[in-house]
Amino acid sequence: MQDELNTESSPAGAQTGKDIMPSPEELLKAAELQAAEHHDAWLRAKAETENMRRRAADDVDKARKFAVENFAAELLTVKDSLEAALKAESPSVENMKDGVELTLKQLVAVFGKFNLHDIDPMGEKFDPHLHQAIQVVESEQPANTVVTVLQKGYRLHERTLRPALVMVAKGSD
Repeated sequence: MQDELNTESSPAGAQTGKDIMPSPEELLKAAELQAAEHHDAWLRAKAETENMRRRAADDVDKARKFAVENFAAELLTVKDSLEAALKAESPSVENMKDGVELTLKQLVAVFGKFNLHDIDPMGEKFDPHLHQAIQVVESEQPANTVVTVLQKGYRLHERTLRPALVMVAKGSD
């Protein structure tokens, strides 16, 4: 019966005296371990962030350095054509003209492949984003109309690389 009393007085799962509260030393040790784990995780995350930043900077440098690689590779055929024309032993004027026209077609094809297009604004209304007026001249055309193109301009996608040099109609006042 004494065993029954002991069993009843301390049911299963009841806390004994030493399970009530860990000692301050144990709490401190557990907190130090947890702090060390967090510090290690923070150091690893910081190192990973630095590695990602360095890789991204390297990628940007490579992209900048080799951005024109495909364009340059396509221009090599144009250069080869020009060099072949210069190596011709006794070219006639007609053969040279045909060769230059073929080379120009190659160059125009490369420009088109990379969205590099002419700005040839003859007869169009003057646009300061696309044209640079060199002179205003008397003309039968309406005011601010391009009457002469001195030099074509060029656009890469939607950005003007070089504005067209033009002469613009003054118009009648």
